[in-house]
Amino acid sequence: MQLILVRHPQPLVAPGVCYGSTDLAIAPGHLEQTLAALTLPANLPIYSSPLRRCAELAERLTPSPRYDQRLVEMHFGDWEMQPWDAIPRAAIDAWAADMVHYHPGGGESVLQVAERIAAFYRELTQDAIIICHAGAMRLLFACHAGLPPAAMALQAAQTAHQIPYGAMLTLKPV
Repeated sequence: MQLILVRHPQPLVAPGVCYGSTDLAIAPGHLEQTLAALTLPANLPIYSSPLRRCAELAERLTPSPRYDQRLVEMHFGDWEMQPWDAIPRAAIDAWAADMVHYHPGGGESVLQVAERIAAFYRELTQDAIIICHAGAMRLLFACHAGLPPAAMALQAAQTAHQIPYGAMLTLKPV
């Protein structure tokens, strides 16, 4: 099964802010910029996170995207919409000490996100385009490689985030 993962366009949020699952609009001009850069195959189903920054792109690509809540970015609890440098250093250090199981801001752990991404992946039966978030992309990559959720979470947590807004990643059949 081939999956084409597309990260949402840049959201309308100040730099350095933790926004995870907060439902943000797309920054002006970035939807059009992303659409112009994408070359996607026709006739594949399009799955999308229901958050606006993904949904607006999905709706421009197809009249009937399939929204799935399991594709939403990690929920950072009380850290949502806080500047990263305003989050207490001890809390950041606690997360760094246990990236897989820690619940940043009382939100989700990376393992919880990996479990819902793995459940989504198990239900896929054909090639597809998936509009989602950088965290979901890293977890889908690990899942596609055959890793179980705990290993997916560990790999995603240890992988530096280097997925630009609007980027496309193709996962070839294994």
